[in-house]
Parts: sequence; C-alpha cells; structure tokens
Amino acid sequence: MPSSTKFQSTPPAVKEPVKVLLLENIHQSAHEIFRSRSFEIETRSSALKEDELIAALAGVDVLGIRSKTHVTARVLEKADKLISIGCFCIGTNQVDLEAANRRGVPVFNAPFSNTRSVAEMIIGECIMLARQLGDRSREVHDGTWKKVSKACYEIRGKTIGLIGYGHIGQQLGVLAEAMGMRVVYYDIAQKLPMGNNRALPTLPALLAESDFVSLHVPATPETRNMIGAAELAHMRKGSYLLNASRGSVVVIPALAEALKSGHLAGAAIDVYPEEPESNSDGFHTALQRLPNVILTPHIGGSTEEAQESIGREVSRALTQLVTIGATTSAVNFPNVELPPLKGTHRILNVHRNVPGVLRDVNRIVSDVNANIDSQVLSTDANIGYLIMDLSQDVSAEVSRRIGALETSIRTRVLY
Repeated sequence: MPSSTKFQSTPPAVKEPVKVLLLENIHQSAHEIFRSRSFEIETRSSALKEDELIAALAGVDVLGIRSKTHVTARVLEKADKLISIGCFCIGTNQVDLEAANRRGVPVFNAPFSNTRSVAEMIIGECIMLARQLGDRSREVHDGTWKKVSKACYEIRGKTIGLIGYGHIGQQLGVLAEAMGMRVVYYDIAQKLPMGNNRALPTLPALLAESDFVSLHVPATPETRNMIGAAELAHMRKGSYLLNASRGSVVVIPALAEALKSGHLAGAAIDVYPEEPESNSDGFHTALQRLPNVILTPHIGGSTEEAQESIGREVSRALTQLVTIGATTSAVNFPNVELPPLKGTHRILNVHRNVPGVLRDVNRIVSDVNANIDSQVLSTDANIGYLIMDLSQDVSAEVSRRIGALETSIRTRVLY
C-alpha cells in the first residue's frame, strides 16, 4: 500500500478535453462543477428523441439527463466516445443499464438529494386530501363559497402506510411521526425502522391498516401495476392513495373507478404511465375532474434545494470518474476508487469478465519494463474494471497493448 504522502489532494488534469452534453435544464450547480475542471458544456432545454440523441452525442464524453431522455441500447452502440451517463434524478430506468454495463459505460444517479422535497410534498398532500383543500380552493377561484366540515379531518392520529422504505420512505416516516401520525411500512428488504415506525409483514396488511397509502418504490417488473383493482379494494373505505414514485406502479383506470365509487376518499398523483417529454398542453388522464384528487406534473423533487443538490451530487460523481476513474456509487458498474498518486500514470480498462485478463495485463506491463505502483480490479457478472498506476511514462504503449487484447471493451489513459 503506498504511503499517504504519495497521494495527491487534487487530481491531475486529464489528457484530452472533455465534452459534456446536458439535457432537460439541469441545474447550474452542475455547470459550475464541470467548468471548475475546464470541461466543455453543451446544453439542450428538453429531452431528445432516439435519433436526435444519437446525432447530439457525436464527440460527447459525458451525458447528463433527467427522467424524460431515454438512452437505449441503440443509442449506446452509436455513441462510441461516451464514457459515462449521469441521471440527475433518483430513477435510472430511462437508461438501458445492462447495455451500458456491457459497453463499459457507468451510470450515476442522485439517490439522496431530493429525499426531503418529496417527503415534504407528501405530508402537504396528506393535509390537503384530509381537508379537501384542493376542491375548496378551486371552488373559491370559480366564485363558489362552500364552507363545510363534513368528511374533513386532521391527520394527527391517522395511520400512514409506506410501500417502500428507502431514503424517501424513511424521511417521510420521520416527518409523519412528528405530525402525530402512526407510521407503518412494507418493504421486500429488511429495514431498520426510524423512531416508532413499524414494519408490516405483507402488502395486504398495510393496505388494510392505513388511512393514507404512499408509494415509494422503483420501476421494476415486480412493481409494475402493483396497485390495481384488487389492492384498491383491500384499502380501507374512505382512505387515500398517494403516488410520487413511478407511473407504472398504479393502474390508473382502476384508481379512477375506486374514486368514482366512493371507496377511496381522494388521491394525490405526481407520476403517470405516460408523461410528456417537455412542458406542453393537452395532457390527459382518467383522473382529471374527479373530486378531491390532486394531480401534479412529476414535481416531487422539483425544488430549488433538491435540484441544486442533485446537480452537485451527480456532477461530482461524473467528475471523479473522468479525472481519477472512480466509479463509487455507479448503479450498473463495479464500484472502484483509487486515490491519485504523485508521479504516476493512470490507465483504466474495462474488459469481459473471463479468467486470465489480469495475467495478460501484468505481462504487458512487464514486457515494457514498467512498474505497477498501485492496481485495483473489481468485477461483476459481465465485466471487470481495472485501475492501474504505472511509475514510468509508458502509459500510451501499455494502453495500446491492453486495448488490443481480445477481452478488452474500453481502455483509457487518464494522465
């Protein structure tokens, strides 16, 4: 292990200019971090269609997107210079993660940055639904004075059931408990409960016990249509459903029927099975014009604080990858980080995960009479990722020979 005096606090400048393409109005905090490393930045205000994205990625090293841009296997195949993708949001289902992995492209996201914003919105919506504030506000805007207290409640003492108990679910549980609510949750993984939050063994148990049901799950085959007619029927009569997770989780026609029949007293929906790629008119859902239904345009994490934090979190991860090869927190890639060493030359290699690759790499280094100062390798089912620091300035020749190996996917000299 190299001594601590050999570590560099500031990464060396990379050999080649780095071009970044940022789509969907990514926050200026990301621009500031990229500019601090002299990266070239190109921006587009909206998402791009597949062919548009392929054309825009010519010569691009780093792509930054939010939730509307879809990076398909075809896009990745055509983007031969692309070294990484940053999803400036929590979700990564808009990227073909498997295809990115096999092409040696790590994908990063922001799993923490909008947690508070989403949790606060859900608390606000619980109050709005319990008091029917959306309907009362709309009525007054229309000139109608309708002061009522029937079927209007405090949220204190009510039970909120959280489906999914990750970062947002846990934060929401803390806030809800502070408001005097009882908190129960269901998650397929065992989680440490916050405060007096209580785990329930099954989804039906949670649905039957909760006055408010709030969804906080990723988009996976297992969560697709997980709340349909049967699950809605299992909820308490007069309860409320809130979804700020993914639009594929709730069967919207079934929810509309549960609301029209009076079985549910209200709903707050922030995500939909199909959403516009940019701000526009003409959006339609079966939930429109139903009483005590709050509809918002996927804004759970849309606060200045969250977007600034997301911009910093993802751009820092991307910058660390570009400057020192770190893949810590990548969602589809072996997580590796090696501090930069003074006076060394760093090579990165992504290769197929088959036996003998490290032997071949070390033989190449030996053949050019170089010395390996430090080296780290991590693998997953498909690929291996190697960071290697050499003492002599033979990195270009070593990189050329490693890149010529039949097992190599991508090789890059950093400095």
